[in-house]
Amino acid sequence: MRVLLLFAAGVLAACQAAAPPAPPAPAAPQVAAAAPQAPAPPAAATPAVTPRPAPAPLPSATTPQLSERMMPRHTEFLTVAKAGNIDLLFVGDSITDFWRQEQRGKPEWDETWAPLKAANFGISGDTTQGVLWRMQNGELDGFKAKLIVLMLGTNNLRRNEIADIAAGDAAIVAEFRKRQPQAKVLVLGVFPRGAAPDNDFRPMVKELNGHLAKLADNKSVFYLDIGDKFLAADGTLTTDIMPDGLHPNLKGYGIWAAATEAQVKELMK
Repeated sequence: MRVLLLFAAGVLAACQAAAPPAPPAPAAPQVAAAAPQAPAPPAAATPAVTPRPAPAPLPSATTPQLSERMMPRHTEFLTVAKAGNIDLLFVGDSITDFWRQEQRGKPEWDETWAPLKAANFGISGDTTQGVLWRMQNGELDGFKAKLIVLMLGTNNLRRNEIADIAAGDAAIVAEFRKRQPQAKVLVLGVFPRGAAPDNDFRPMVKELNGHLAKLADNKSVFYLDIGDKFLAADGTLTTDIMPDGLHPNLKGYGIWAAATEAQVKELMK
């Protein structure tokens, strides 16, 4: 039995030795490495929109209060007033102030208003509060005007209630009547503001002008709204008249002069 087992083991070993070796396992196919990709550029940042800050609120529009920065101009106006020889006085903010700028209103001023012995007491940035203070502190002393033209209130918008702004203008008119009783007063409607007809300022200006119109008694105080003269047929306020949607350029001041000259001369008689 042992002999048989040894014989069988020998036969098996011989068979294994004679068998050809098993072929190697096929190599896994080589996959080309993907080329490294450049990192995607960062998404363009959306520029942050800085909201326009709300204008600082003001005290009541009937409170006399002058900004410190306006004091030097006030002092200049006191000198002009004391020198006398003023028949026509314009009072207001930057829109009145810029009659004196060469690239804006001065050519029209020199042609239309200067021959009428006109003075300009407009200060850029002024409000009803500042003008009221100025009128109460010497700017109406030293001369006897025939006519005072007031156009004021746009710098109070969004800072005072509309009715309060109108009350501020009314207080200024009262100072005119008190300190220059011989003078007539022409209150101009606040000019349109903002290029588009649906600009937020448009209804504010319209409401304010509705109040200002009621100041007229058509005896000593008169009202005139020339706002439509600045607008295109569709209500747009174009840049060739008010480039910033607020201040007239030379053409705009020409429109102002042409629209008011006849009435100004009539009221000065």
